[in-house]
Order: sequence, then structure tokens, then C-alpha cells
Amino acid sequence: QVQLVESGGGLVQPGGSLRLSCAASGSIFSINVMGWYRQAPGKQRELVAAITSGGSINYADSVKGRFTISRDNAKNTVYLQMNSLKPEDTAVYYCNADYKEWPKGPIKSHWGQGTQVTVSS
Repeated sequence: QVQLVESGGGLVQPGGSLRLSCAASGSIFSINVMGWYRQAPGKQRELVAAITSGGSINYADSVKGRFTISRDNAKNTVYLQMNSLKPEDTAVYYCNADYKEWPKGPIKSHWGQGTQVTVSS
């Protein structure tokens, strides 16, 4: 069992900034990757950014140069710094973690409940 606790969402004006946090806890031996996804009304869920335990990072083209993902492995926490926010960034943002409960165990995946980000004037 794992828990993903998300925070930092809210209402912000275009051009503003928010920082999302996601802390993983529970029966975790190692986390392979943590990432942020988002789902806007009427659209499919899409990858925003992801980071592996080794520090490899992948961003969606739409957020490159504006968003920054980072991690604290000791705290099993991932952050998403969002700058220069646009109305099209409005979505529910979900945290995801792929992890193992023990070294030889299978890779499991868990999702957070999501946090709303609304960019509007």
C-alpha cells in the first residue's frame, strides 16, 4: 500500500506561478519514476513531466521552458514548479509513482487523487 499526497493547486491569473508537491509514503522499497499528468475537460489524460530515480526527465512539449520537475529521493517527494501559466494549463493534475515494495518484487503503479489548477483572469 502506498499513499500519494498532493498539494499546491488553486486559482491563478495568466502569467502567474504555482508549485505542486506530491509525497509518497507507505510500503516502498524504491521508486522507479514519479511524474505529473493532467486532464483538461473533454481531453485525455496526458503526461506533463516525469523524473526517474536516476534523474532522467521528460517534459511535454507544451510545458518545456515553463515548468520544472524536481525530486527529493530521501523524502519520496516530487515537485512541479509551474511558471508563466496559461489558460490552456487549466486541468486536474495527477501525481503518479511506479515503485517496488521489495527488491525482487513487481513494479507497481499508484495514482494520487488529483489537484485542480485553474488559470483564469
